[in-house]
Amino acid sequence: MRKLFLLFVLTSFFSCEKNETNDILPDISFNVTVNLNLPQYIDLQVPSGWTYTNGAIQGIIIQNTGIGNPPYKAFERACPNYDCSTPMIFDGSLKLKCSCDNSEYSIYDGSPQTSGNSHFAREYRVTKSGSTLNITNF
Repeated sequence: MRKLFLLFVLTSFFSCEKNETNDILPDISFNVTVNLNLPQYIDLQVPSGWTYTNGAIQGIIIQNTGIGNPPYKAFERACPNYDCSTPMIFDGSLKLKCSCDNSEYSIYDGSPQTSGNSHFAREYRVTKSGSTLNITNF
C-alpha cells in the first residue's frame, strides 16, 4: 500500500505542468457581456464572424469558430510579450497579429505562429445563455 501511494505521488508530481504562457500580461478580473442581437455583434451570429469589444487589458477579439459549444473564442488584444502599446489585430484569417513586432498567434488556440515566441495569446472563457455571451478571465 505504501509503494502504491508513493507511485501515485510521484506520478502526480511529474504529470503536473505549470502553464506560464501568459506570465508577462498583468492579471486582471473582469466580466464582459455581449448581446448577440445588437448591430455591432451581428457578425458573431455566423461561423467565422468576428468582432472587437472593450474589456480586459487592451480589448477583446471574439470569433465564432463554428465548432464547439459554445462555438466562440475570445482572446486578449494585448500582445503576449507585452512589448506593444498597440492592440493586436485580426483580419478574419487564421492569425492574430501584433503590429509592433509582427508576431502572429493562432485564432483557434492562441499558440505562437512566429518562431522564437513562447507565450500564447491569452484566451478568455466564453459562456452563452440565450443570445448573450459572457466573457471572463479563467
